[in-house]
Amino acid sequence: MELDGAAPPPATVSVAEAARRLGVKPATLYAYVSRGLLQRVPAADGRGSAYDRLEIEALAARGRPRRSSRSSSIDLLIETRVTSVDAAGHRYRGHPASELARAQPFECVAELLWSGTLPRWAGPWQGTPAPRGEVGLAQALRLAVAHVAARERSAPPTEVVAAGRHLIATVVDSLAPCAARRVPRLAMPGAAPLPRTVAGRLWAQLAPRAPADGMLAALNAALVLLADHDVAASTFAVRVAASTRAGTYACVAAGMAVLSGPLHGGASGVVRELLREGGRAGAGRAVAARVASSPRSPGFGHPLYPGGDPRAAALVSLVRAAAPHARPVAVYDEVVAAVARATGLAPNVDAALALLAEVADMDDAAGEVVFAVARTAGWLAHVAEEYGEEPLRFRPRATYVGP
Repeated sequence: MELDGAAPPPATVSVAEAARRLGVKPATLYAYVSRGLLQRVPAADGRGSAYDRLEIEALAARGRPRRSSRSSSIDLLIETRVTSVDAAGHRYRGHPASELARAQPFECVAELLWSGTLPRWAGPWQGTPAPRGEVGLAQALRLAVAHVAARERSAPPTEVVAAGRHLIATVVDSLAPCAARRVPRLAMPGAAPLPRTVAGRLWAQLAPRAPADGMLAALNAALVLLADHDVAASTFAVRVAASTRAGTYACVAAGMAVLSGPLHGGASGVVRELLREGGRAGAGRAVAARVASSPRSPGFGHPLYPGGDPRAAALVSLVRAAAPHARPVAVYDEVVAAVARATGLAPNVDAALALLAEVADMDDAAGEVVFAVARTAGWLAHVAEEYGEEPLRFRPRATYVGP
């Protein structure tokens, strides 16, 4: 019982105190937030995050729960042969993605996802560009998918490879109103520079200048690293669509719709804003303002990688090697350090993608576009896999809680 006149305990606890009370690392707190176990609140001094003391004590009393007693989250286990994920990173059909990112063009990795076999480079993919009109890049991307879905027949599982080549080439070539820009060649280890790769064509559409040495390879690596990753929200949408036997292109359109959310495909754009503000006002002030305004930190933390996202480390190392003295690289380091102090979170692949786009001075929508083009490869692999399952197998049940 509290004694008369004694000061009540503070309503919130710091990140360090919360982690100590729960016996976890600060980064693990983010996983609890993302699963609905905790909510972050602004610290009393406005310069970081804090947690509700009563929530922390209740969670400590329960031990380390796997799911929230008050959360409506749905956990499903979906068997797949496409991609495996562990703390060290992810693998495509058994091949470490980080190694593929440094050694293979995106096209070959996409075909590995679709067929299970890593092929040699066989030349540029051909598409049928759709009219862009007066719309932004992200909208042009979605319109191109809709254009293909409306004009082309759906591809059965046996034709996913051909469908994937055509769809991705069509989307990439539909992004800019003029395709006359020079397409840089992609240099891969032990091979002659490759013409008109997906990475090269994307660079010509997204960036205002020719790439510095190593930067196009970094963009290609981003495409490889982002091609697939567990069953993220957009991939789940694709599989649900495929389970109804929706057409191949309609399934991709479902994924595009989910990816368009600012907490998924648009997360790198949020980080770019943070990097720019960090360059103007200082990293500490920019991060404090961002943390105070939102309990979420797009671009930082990942429930599958509490110790740090290896995709981010792989991509940042390539950008840093290609442009070690670029101002955005220094700002990125300052922002990452400030976020770690404020939240204990490490950068994820969205932050690394934001750095790549900022160093290359790409269009503001570039991160979402790169993410969507890359993830289309993984979606198509999941479409083919889901077509082999019993149809209509996803049927969650609702619990009515209304009046």
